[in-house]
Amino acid sequence: MRNVIIFALSVMLLLPACQKKPVQVISATTEALPVNANADGIQDAAYLAYLAPTKADLEREMGVQIGYAPEPLWVGAPECPMLNWATDALWEAAKKAYPGKVDVAIVNMGGMRCDWPAGPVTRGQVYELMPFDNILVVLTLKGEDIIALCESFAKYGGQGVAGMRVTVIDGHLADVQVGGKAVDPKALYTVATSDYLAGGTDHMDALTRNVDCWKSDLLMRDLYLEAVQTQDTVRAAVDGRMTMKP
Repeated sequence: MRNVIIFALSVMLLLPACQKKPVQVISATTEALPVNANADGIQDAAYLAYLAPTKADLEREMGVQIGYAPEPLWVGAPECPMLNWATDALWEAAKKAYPGKVDVAIVNMGGMRCDWPAGPVTRGQVYELMPFDNILVVLTLKGEDIIALCESFAKYGGQGVAGMRVTVIDGHLADVQVGGKAVDPKALYTVATSDYLAGGTDHMDALTRNVDCWKSDLLMRDLYLEAVQTQDTVRAAVDGRMTMKP
């Protein structure tokens, strides 16, 4: 026992000395391993069998038709049917949830993760479109920050908007209207968007200058699911709300 105690004390005394010599990384190498059919050979057959019932239940649930799109809803810059549909759906949902007036809604193009072909719209397609657990928020912004936000849209090729019209000429913001009127730099406007974008991501740092942030507990994905089910027939078109001219 005495030897064990002496050994433990020795280790404790050596530790501070060791800590005085921090480990430094001299070099590092990485290798990209593609995740494709070549990885099938390393699958655990027993584990796949264990997951099979859950997988079947999930595929059955995700395959349920909840609406119908007579025409394709595609994603593309500077304006597209999918962005317009998603932003309109968010705007309408925000009007119901928020206790005050909601002037506009904004959705980022990068957040739209798939197109919907013409035909049945399933629950799984909505999850594929919005795989993130983003939450609806409503921000109060000064008009000058609305303008700054749209200047970012002009610079980076457009985003999804509802309740406003943005005109860009030769890469420069030419006009911004909310509710059919030019934006007043000194007025306050309410903007429905995601908690993700409220943090200033996707070049939307103007959103971080909000004077108020109302947070809901509503997942945007759930709002989209409800919108498809309520509409039953999902329609959207390019209508000039985000116009970019040479």
